[in-house]
Amino acid sequence: MSALPARPAIPLGQDALAQLTRLTEGLDRDALQWASGYLAGLAAHTIRQADSAAPVTADAAVRATIVYGSQTGNARRQAEALAAELEQAGLPVRVLRADAYRLRELSAERLLYVVVSTQGDGDPPDDARAFVEHLGGRRAPRLPQLRYAVLGLGDSSYPKFCAVGAQIDERLAALGAEQLFARGEADVDVDTAAAPWRRTALTQARIALEAAPALATVTPLRGPATPRDATAWSRERPFMAPLLSNRRIVGRDSAGDVRHIELSLQGSGLDYRPGDALGVWPAQPPVLVEAVLAALRADGAEAVTIAGQTLPLAQWLSGRRELTRLTRPFVAAHAQRARSAALDAALVDDGALRALLDGHQLIDLLRRFPAPWDAADFVAALRPLAPRLYSIASSRAAVGDEVHLTVAVVGYEAFGEARIGCASRFLADRAEGDAVPVFVESNERFRLPGDPTRDIVMIGPGTGVAPFRAFVQERTETAATGRNWLFFGHRHFRSDFLYQAEWQQAHRDGHLHRIDLAFSRERPDKVYVQHALRRRGRELYDWIESGAHLYVCGDASRMARDVDAALREIAVAHGGHDAESAAGWLAALAAERRYSRDVY
Repeated sequence: MSALPARPAIPLGQDALAQLTRLTEGLDRDALQWASGYLAGLAAHTIRQADSAAPVTADAAVRATIVYGSQTGNARRQAEALAAELEQAGLPVRVLRADAYRLRELSAERLLYVVVSTQGDGDPPDDARAFVEHLGGRRAPRLPQLRYAVLGLGDSSYPKFCAVGAQIDERLAALGAEQLFARGEADVDVDTAAAPWRRTALTQARIALEAAPALATVTPLRGPATPRDATAWSRERPFMAPLLSNRRIVGRDSAGDVRHIELSLQGSGLDYRPGDALGVWPAQPPVLVEAVLAALRADGAEAVTIAGQTLPLAQWLSGRRELTRLTRPFVAAHAQRARSAALDAALVDDGALRALLDGHQLIDLLRRFPAPWDAADFVAALRPLAPRLYSIASSRAAVGDEVHLTVAVVGYEAFGEARIGCASRFLADRAEGDAVPVFVESNERFRLPGDPTRDIVMIGPGTGVAPFRAFVQERTETAATGRNWLFFGHRHFRSDFLYQAEWQQAHRDGHLHRIDLAFSRERPDKVYVQHALRRRGRELYDWIESGAHLYVCGDASRMARDVDAALREIAVAHGGHDAESAAGWLAALAAERRYSRDVY
């Protein structure tokens, strides 16, 4: 690592130094620490402004740039894996989250790799929205000097599979850039497609950069590559966390089952910050495994070999394969064996396919459309079991070596039988002392403001309130002076007010300054959090214009869209915006990291 350039011991003139001394005279230790943080923030802001005004250098011609857009961390992991592979090959590379990439640099790039996920109905992840909009807009530059490749991540169960990756790929080509090799499209079993794409990307980077002069590796969001600690717990090597508490936090007459889960991290060395998620590796319910084996008329003890690994069929189904989520590729494979006109028709009709995927689990398909399966072919056709991510509902400053979760247990009736969710049922069935395989998934897009005097507004209906429990705990423990305002919604006040006693105590103690509620089944006209936002529109707009940070957590498909629309309406009603400028106002808040969403 090269040494930093020497700097003067005191980079101030005597007058400025005297002025600073006068300003800090008489301050105690806590005040001095706060002041140092405030000054550091001013310095960072000044540096960012200077950076944005600095000319683009020719370095872009002799390095690879990797830009990623990630909602749950998969795209980030692939981008960082590619960066590590390029570094190990001695190639200069930088990797940046899309919202940290200075868009004006695009015209100077020579080698660009984009790794981006697609959310819901073909939407970009929050951190890539501005990048995608810039590419698609009239200000996007011509890029005849650029060579590029795109890796899209998505879920083939949705009609617009990897749509954002395709959109970026096609737009870069339309701007005159040269596609180095075919776009990669990775399903939920990401590595199946991502690993060969990365190998090709490495080969192409060698060709493109081999004649270029060496540069120091630049990885501004990740730091220089270092050997991984062999003892570190990770997604691939989870920590077995003992369960400390598992309690139901909704009333007996609630239509749902929500659990507060507490796990011990003692001795793990795992750390987390408010806004992060906990990854949980579940196992399938034994009753479901037995039902699938019965539907297949298969022997659970039969040995099955996949990719060189041999396990009993029951073990593949229990701990290695998805059984509660039906996917389009499996439906297509099953349709070939079932010779069903109904399945064939669904595969070419997006609406019918969506209804099939939403209304059936794997066991329902096997029973409704019986078909012969070889055990090995069946396992190979199933999607690998993936960990589930839960927003962390605690602050380490408050709970120490523990981590808390708020888990809605999935359960419903279908075809006359109970259907359950894999991970939520797995957690709900754990008893005190049971071990749960976990890892921490950082979420840099969802952070408390660095300035503790800033106000925050938290919008989290249902279990979306989980990270805001962590936020309030953290702000309480660190004596942040900014105000905290929570918008919470659910079905019924008496049975579904999650953490009611905690919120009431925080309000009495002055740690939760405002709370607005929306219980949708308490009156004939259903009231949701977006209605509560509109009701408090004037005050909410004033908070935001005075510097408050805005956070949304929960359902992406409906709630987050409705909240976004309500915020734009509030800007029109109380800020003098029209529809277009209101959208721009909200986009500017996002760009300033003052409008953050953790949606799923």
